[in-house]
Amino acid sequence: MNKLMAQILKFGVVGGLSFLIDFVITNIIALFLRNAGMTATHAAMVGALFGFIISLIFNYILSMHWVFERRDDMDKRREFVIFVVLSTFGLVLNELIILLCMSMINNIGWCGAFTQWCTDVVNIVASMTFDGMATAGSKIIATAIVMVYNFVTRKIFLEKKEEPTTEA
Repeated sequence: MNKLMAQILKFGVVGGLSFLIDFVITNIIALFLRNAGMTATHAAMVGALFGFIISLIFNYILSMHWVFERRDDMDKRREFVIFVVLSTFGLVLNELIILLCMSMINNIGWCGAFTQWCTDVVNIVASMTFDGMATAGSKIIATAIVMVYNFVTRKIFLEKKEEPTTEA
């Protein structure tokens, strides 16, 4: 149990760093695309795609060196392909959650007024508009859900299985 807890903590650190990379890239690209005329929802989804790809590579390297014990029966190329396939399912889940959250936020009238009030009270950076906060909030919700999926699937499909010990 201690080994699993240590692994979950390491996964959390790697995931946290990956999230920061993903989050920053998602929001920078989404801001750029909104300023270029793209709708907030589409900009959030495109930004999330780029953030995902860059953080995926970072996450793979750290996860397979520090979090999970490599399987002896799998070469690194196959391991990376499985990692990408599992992560791609995570990306689809991530994009669907962001789309759902953005749709819900855009259909709730009071949310815009509340966000404006929060922006005024906390004096958030001027570029963090309602669309920016909606993108950020949607990304946080999606990340929390996908993080659980990622840990479980990587543990099942990528990690070396411990040999059962037999005691006489």
